[in-house]
Parts: sequence; C-alpha cells; structure tokens
Amino acid sequence: MKLSAITDEISQDFGHALDVMREYGLAHAELRGLWNTNIADLDAAQTARAKDALAARDMQVCCLSTPVYKCDLDSDAGSVRGRMHLAQARGLGEQMEVLRRCCGLAHAFGTDLIRVFTFWRKGPLTPAIEERIVDAFAEPARIAEQEGVTLVLENEHACFVGTGAEAARILSAIDNPRVRACWDPGNAFVAGETPYPARFEEIRPFLAHVHVKDARREGDGYAWTVVGQGEIDYSGQFRALADMNYAGCISLETHYIPQGGTPEEGSRACLAALVRMLAE
Repeated sequence: MKLSAITDEISQDFGHALDVMREYGLAHAELRGLWNTNIADLDAAQTARAKDALAARDMQVCCLSTPVYKCDLDSDAGSVRGRMHLAQARGLGEQMEVLRRCCGLAHAFGTDLIRVFTFWRKGPLTPAIEERIVDAFAEPARIAEQEGVTLVLENEHACFVGTGAEAARILSAIDNPRVRACWDPGNAFVAGETPYPARFEEIRPFLAHVHVKDARREGDGYAWTVVGQGEIDYSGQFRALADMNYAGCISLETHYIPQGGTPEEGSRACLAALVRMLAE
C-alpha cells in the first residue's frame, strides 16, 4: 500500500506540490490539474516539464485523474453539473477522443491507470440507465485493451454512480478486467452510504485505486475534514486494505480547507494524519 496525493489539491504549482508531498515521504503522484491546466488538455511542452519535475524528485505517477464521462449521458452538448477541476465541458461525442488523448498521456507518464466517471446524475439511477452506462463502457474497454491501460471508475456523488453498491453493480455488469474501481469512501459518504465496513466487501473484488477524503454530517449537508476527524472509519478501511495485501496507492484528494486557510494547509494536515494512521 503506497501513499499518494492528487497534486492540485495542494497547489497548481506542480513543482511546489511535489516538494510538499516529498516532505511527507510520498513517492507517487496523481495528476489532474497542473499549472492551471487539466490533465486532458496538457500540451507537449507542459508534459515534458512535468516529467522533468517528477524525475528531479524521483517520483512516479500512479494515476491520471481525467474527466472522461463527466458529461451528460444523452447529449452532445457540453455541460457542468459538478466540479470540473479546470477541465473543459465536452459532450458525449467527444469523450472517446479525450480518452485516447489521455491514454497517450498515461504512456508518457508511465502509468496504466486512468480515472473515469459515469455521467452527470439527472434523476435516479434506474435499471434502464444502468444498462445504458454499461453499454457506454464497451468502446472505452476496447480502447483500454488496445492501449494496455486500466480504466478506474470512480464513484462520484455528482454522477449516476455515487456509492460503492452502485459501483459494484455496474462493474459486475461491465465484467471487464480493463474497467476496475477507483474507490472513494468520501464520495460514497456524501451520497448517503456508510462506506466502511458496510459496502467495502462489494467493491473489494474490483479494487484498483483508492481516493481518500474525510467528511462529517453538518445540518442537511456535509463538511470536509482532516482525514481521521470525520465520520468515515478510515482506520478500519486501511486495516482491511492491509489485510487483503492491497499493493496499489491510496491517494489523498483533500477537499478540506481550514477556515481562513489554504488548500496547501488542509493537505498538509491530512498528509500528516495519513502518515500517522498508516504507521499505526
């Protein structure tokens, strides 16, 4: 089990974000936003610059956090119904072009994991919509096979698949080793699920990547917290990952910003807590 972080949760200054991560002993990075550019839109010069920054710090990339299928299921018009993290709003018809571009970037950065989604949630996840989502992954799975990459489907509360139970059901129906799970207990919690231990056994067979962020209920909503200070049982989750000999990364996606503070300060607090929890 290796500790990573999504760099833009610390800073859009990619080199500085890597330096902060190195302070906490991290050797792996997850890429999403670099120098105010989403990973899907990184050009050749930026890619080369990022690779140099990683090599100078002896760091590796564990996953590309792409915006693939952060779009409407039934429209070619670009739309925004959740956080885009600098990504352009693109319609359904543009998604395979984005995926192929991201496969090339994955090869350039030496990773085989590409994070993807399941379309903006518009109403309940019905059996008919589940079937359409499963069908929509046929071409991405073929591309992943051709490119030698694995698509890791993130349960995202702004998308149709927000919980572990929903993700496990969809992944079981897709039934393809090139489409696995990016398990996000924080998103499952916000979607109304108790992520651990209630749903972990369902998602476990598909597990290829893990995101970490913590939260607590606050009125009718929620608030992000330092990892370990929210309502998600991360100590139990980490023990379960260790017990299954999980060899992938757990990647901090902080989201927590202290009152009057900065994303870097929130990430530092979470990284310090994670290092302590994993040592225990």
